[in-house]
Amino acid sequence: MRVERCYFCAGPLYPGHGVTFVRNDCKAFRFCRSKCHKSFKKKRNPRKVRWTKAFRKAAGKELAVDNSFEFEKRRNEPVRYQRELWQASVGVMKRVEEIKQKRQAKFITTRLKKGKELQKTQDIKEVKQNIHLIRAPHAGKAKQLEEKMVQKLEEAVAMEDSA
Repeated sequence: MRVERCYFCAGPLYPGHGVTFVRNDCKAFRFCRSKCHKSFKKKRNPRKVRWTKAFRKAAGKELAVDNSFEFEKRRNEPVRYQRELWQASVGVMKRVEEIKQKRQAKFITTRLKKGKELQKTQDIKEVKQNIHLIRAPHAGKAKQLEEKMVQKLEEAVAMEDSA
């Protein structure tokens, strides 16, 4: 079973699904759904349509360059079937997928880290500007009054002792 890629959105295209458009020069374009097919017919650029993989990669929202993508490339070299080779290949494919998932997750966390830092600085700035809304106006005055009373009592005790 060969899983193709949609020409417009680069989504997976399973056998028996989607639409194939064949141009006059015999170039076949496969689309996963009518949304992609219509966008292609309207001559939209996939790099400018926000929901496509091409846009996400061009905008830096997804991992674009990585060695693990080399394994997905199609190789048209016929290889004689050997059970051991096939089992090893399947095991390697699983391991490559694992590695790719980890790298993508790490890329996303590093990308989101910048936004979190910016948000944190903006929040701190906003709190500093509007601190009067958070802090009660008489919040620190109770301690000040208590300290003044203690000072007066100490002065009074000191005067009585000296007298």
